Amino acid sequence: MATVSLKGIYKIYEGNVTAVSDFNLEIADKEFIVLVGPSGCGKSTTLRMVAGLEEISKGELRIDDKVMNDVEPKDRDIAMVFQSYALYPHMTVRENMEFPLKLKKMPKDQIKKAVDEAAEILGITEYLDRKPKALSGGQRQRVAIGRAIVREPKVLLMDEPLSNLDAKLRNQMRAEIIKLRQRINTTFVYVTHDQTEAMTLGDRIVIMKDGFVQQIGTPQEVFNHPVNIFVAGFIGTPQMNFFNNSDLVKDASGYHAVVNGVNIPLGDAIQKALTANGVGSQKVVLGIRPEHIRFAQPGADVLTGKVEVSEMMGSEYHLHATCAGQDVVLRLPTADLPENFQGGIPYGTEMSFTFRPDSIHLFDPESEKNLI
Repeated sequence: MATVSLKGIYKIYEGNVTAVSDFNLEIADKEFIVLVGPSGCGKSTTLRMVAGLEEISKGELRIDDKVMNDVEPKDRDIAMVFQSYALYPHMTVRENMEFPLKLKKMPKDQIKKAVDEAAEILGITEYLDRKPKALSGGQRQRVAIGRAIVREPKVLLMDEPLSNLDAKLRNQMRAEIIKLRQRINTTFVYVTHDQTEAMTLGDRIVIMKDGFVQQIGTPQEVFNHPVNIFVAGFIGTPQMNFFNNSDLVKDASGYHAVVNGVNIPLGDAIQKALTANGVGSQKVVLGIRPEHIRFAQPGADVLTGKVEVSEMMGSEYHLHATCAGQDVVLRLPTADLPENFQGGIPYGTEMSFTFRPDSIHLFDPESEKNLI
């Protein structure tokens, strides 16, 4: 239906307060793009500039190769779903969904057909004669989405649409949005602060911080190859462990890392990347995800820690251990635990662990960029 192009987009408020800086993104037809980042990073402001609800201070917005900077929101052929459902309380579900089509003066039979089809896609046919107050939060959000898709917009913008729902409903609605995406030919731009939503929904993710784009990539790319410490810490639950003041050592045998005086071997792919990037011996921040730490037998080249908190999550344990004064989180499948720990891991247990050599991340302490 539509491509969207944002080139050098800035949003600068009075007093020279910059909310979005040099935002560049090319969105393909029917692509599902997720803007994600902490509160105040500029993601909703960017979405509102695409919608026309915020003026673009600098840069160029194109939808289907037409410049949209000065086009009224109603003429951009977009629809937006907000965090608050924004339904008319005095209208039935059907009347709420018909409303934008009546404004366009569509024939009655076409309006009925469009609403019936959207209601069927979203599973809300049985609620068409109810008022919004008689619906649950998830049902109201489906009505809000239905009101947006009946217009068959070129671009569907969604601003944190699931944040008002409880955890179970959020999971259900995520699945509904994935199904919806398969059934309608629309380009999606979706804003969230929830990285799980971003990872499960997006074809590509745009990670933002302080108004700047940090990284754009597929969910797998940003998880496996974060460009800097911020992205590495933001994506992934529980978040990546960081060992500050570690050393990267280059010698005749290649590279290895030193953490708390312990030698840490690095995998072949990491060795090649460091060589290709011309990295020498230096101080580094070593990052390792909780799921890439594993138990080891006590010995010379293993780290040791003391269990502080043990969280049983069903199929896995989340362990919080203190290692040389630092909190380290381990994510261990229950099936992989040593037999003596199957019933639980008591507070104060001494344990030895090591890292998967091919899953280590190394960051420059000053630039915070990934050296690999």
